[in-house]
Amino acid sequence: MPFRASQFLGRPVARSLLGLSLTASLVALGGCTAPYGRIARSPAPVAPVVPAPSGPPRLVVAISVDQFSADLFAEYRQHYTGGLARLLQGGVFPSAFQSHAATETCPGHSTLLTGAHPSRTGIIANTWFDPGLARADKAVYCAEDETDPASSPRNPVVSAGHLKVPTLGEWMKQANPASRNVAVSAKDRAVMMMGGQAIDQGWWYLKGQFVTLRGRTPTPAVAAANAALDAAIKAGAEPYAAPAWCAPRDRAVSAGKDFAVGQGRFALAPNQPDGFRVSPRMDAATGDLAERLIDELQLGRGAAPDLLSVSFSATDYIGHGFGTEGLEMCIQMAELDRTLGKLFAKLDATGVDYVAVLSADHGGLDLPERLAAQGLPNAVRVDPALLPGALGKGLVAELGLTVEGPLLYGDGPFGDYWVTKALPEAQRARVAAALATRLKAHPQVAAVFTRDELARVTTPAGNPQDWTLRDRARASFDPQRSGDVVMLLNRAIVPIPAAGPGYVATHGSPWDYDRRVPLLFWRKGWTGFEQPAPVETVDIAPSLARVLGLKIPEGSFDGRCLDLDGGPGNSCR
Repeated sequence: MPFRASQFLGRPVARSLLGLSLTASLVALGGCTAPYGRIARSPAPVAPVVPAPSGPPRLVVAISVDQFSADLFAEYRQHYTGGLARLLQGGVFPSAFQSHAATETCPGHSTLLTGAHPSRTGIIANTWFDPGLARADKAVYCAEDETDPASSPRNPVVSAGHLKVPTLGEWMKQANPASRNVAVSAKDRAVMMMGGQAIDQGWWYLKGQFVTLRGRTPTPAVAAANAALDAAIKAGAEPYAAPAWCAPRDRAVSAGKDFAVGQGRFALAPNQPDGFRVSPRMDAATGDLAERLIDELQLGRGAAPDLLSVSFSATDYIGHGFGTEGLEMCIQMAELDRTLGKLFAKLDATGVDYVAVLSADHGGLDLPERLAAQGLPNAVRVDPALLPGALGKGLVAELGLTVEGPLLYGDGPFGDYWVTKALPEAQRARVAAALATRLKAHPQVAAVFTRDELARVTTPAGNPQDWTLRDRARASFDPQRSGDVVMLLNRAIVPIPAAGPGYVATHGSPWDYDRRVPLLFWRKGWTGFEQPAPVETVDIAPSLARVLGLKIPEGSFDGRCLDLDGGPGNSCR
């Protein structure tokens, strides 16, 4: 997630992330023997030649790797020997686009299994603001039910109620109610956006345990996963041993006052659930839960095809905490590959005919202190003057306003800004115009659009890499939820005014380092291929719907069907 005050200064997990100490991570090389630690790696088996499959698969396994950019995939693909190596034997689209501008976790996950851009899913950001909301806190978390008095952005009553379109799992259940729709992740919003509103089971990580929707209780498989998780956290763990190919990245980089990143190996002190979360162990635990649910629910062996969504979050947590180019991310790429290999081995052992897809909710950019030393001298941190509070204070003085409470609402120094509804409509319009003028004059700003401007823009189409900034912003625009003014930062302006332990780098821009992600498909019997032409993440749902033989009404998807079999067959027929 990019710099969002409500996400990093509010919710309990986020607050602990900012306080995460790097001391335990910046330790000497060693081996990890604790649960969810690193084990010996072996080459991925090459699948034998088998006949092309006929009929729909019994199980769809939809995998998201949070903050897994196409750049990161390209950088490390030569080293994959586990699950990612398996996927490289299938249909490989190395240049898929999260086409919209608001490249955040919730919007990105909302595209993966709906086949729709955020302008249709309604998920415009991780957090948006409703100045007319009755409660004191005007922020709205993307996966909360704000109508529930017990809910707040910091402690949400988790819900997929904001999602305006069906997910693939919901289409499957409409076709046959016997289909199961199951989702797991470290993040509640990933579970809700991939699962949707008709979900059979959904589990996410909170304070050292996997939890679920209110009113539901853990199954035996989840209870066993939580027991293993609890034991691992209590025991702590030795640091990971870095693969030899990580050696060139083993270099300290100063990221802020009195702390550095670049040499961490994720040593884990006992009883540190947040340290566990910001490490490859989180992905291993997520994969472990998915494997247990495969057995408990007998996924793929029921009366109708099932869907299992798994969103792996550690790449995102590590990218935020340590950046994308250090030893920490190198270790994470090796461990993610191993975790995926273990998951595929479990699926293979069931004998179920399954199709797997892997993509990402967004990419990411490294910390500017390292980028500036690696050929990108214009990489800098954002000017704090672009924060909503600072802008609002300046506009109050400029326009001679008297207003109670904040003049502007926003969740960071870029993206959407909302004008308070405490002012009359004419004054609100005057504030929005003055804000747009002020933002356009700032040297770090690439583009500014008002609500009225975006509402008049035709829904973009065509090749996503050729979209203008206005097109990208329009694909994130929802007239009911978007701000009065939308601002996009220049390339390589990192929207974190000051780094701190646990938060040094981010994403959320309209630029291709955040928009471009890999898209990989695999099914036993399909002929593998690589297609470098750009595609979109909204192409996933229509492609899988066709493979499943679902009859979806025309116009339900923004994406198109991709032929996933490189042989003479055509999976789109």
